[in-house]
Amino acid sequence: MRTLAVKSPLFALFRRRPWRTVSRSGAIRALSTDAPNNQSRGGLPRFHSPSLPSSKGSIVQLQGDEFWHMTKVLRLRVGDSVELFDGAGGLVEGCIQNVHRSCLDIISVEDTKIIPLKGVQWHVYAAFGTLKGGRADWLVEKCTELGACSVTPLLTERSPSISENRVDRLERVVLAAVKQCQRLHEMALNPPMTFKSFLPIVAQSKLSFLAAAEAVPVMNVLSSCNVDAAGLVVVGPEGDFTEEEMKLMKIAGARPVGLGPCRLRVETATIALLSTLMLWCDAHEERATEGNFDHGKCMR
Repeated sequence: MRTLAVKSPLFALFRRRPWRTVSRSGAIRALSTDAPNNQSRGGLPRFHSPSLPSSKGSIVQLQGDEFWHMTKVLRLRVGDSVELFDGAGGLVEGCIQNVHRSCLDIISVEDTKIIPLKGVQWHVYAAFGTLKGGRADWLVEKCTELGACSVTPLLTERSPSISENRVDRLERVVLAAVKQCQRLHEMALNPPMTFKSFLPIVAQSKLSFLAAAEAVPVMNVLSSCNVDAAGLVVVGPEGDFTEEEMKLMKIAGARPVGLGPCRLRVETATIALLSTLMLWCDAHEERATEGNFDHGKCMR
């Protein structure tokens, strides 16, 4: 039996025409895979440079991974506009002036802007030294994307070490995540810290939240807290902190908070708690802007 293929005139019309999209200005343009990724967000492609031009008209040279990404991946050429950031709040727009064999020159078209840090600075202390299979990479990457100020590997009785090779890799993960999420301040990846050295930090912090099983739900705890300039996010290793470690952190001032009825992995608990705290701070900031509560209680 023969099968008849029904061809729709409308379908045939779509097959003959390239897909197109309408820009905000009303002009129609064809979609192109050659366009830089963040051009679709309306911004210039952004690259990291340890040093920025000192003033308008100054030149800075990029090489290494950033040079490769600009010329081989995005295929940028002389005359293309870019943004450079230094990871410390500095941002400048520039234009590619020359492309050499292993580097390129970028001339600034404006003076460098310094963007200050805003909001509560959350410092994550997580015992992730024993995580395998890219789980530590994921934890650090998502902390960067969510806006954590720093991440410190915490050395505990059940997570006593972390390899130096892993730390080197995590630093590359941080830089890639900073570029992807368009942060201007690079998240600090601190050296591993012993539990003993960590306790005085807890004692000095006004906001120190400890992920703990069967603790009071985090939202209930936050309802009685005020926002401070900085805070700590503390998550234990696989198998959790020992009873003695939990006791010492509570004495130092850490507040245990529950993250639901299920048992969570280290990286899941870290991101769940950090996300909750970031949203809580955003809500406080919005209320402060609207004048719905006392500004004196929101110390930012």
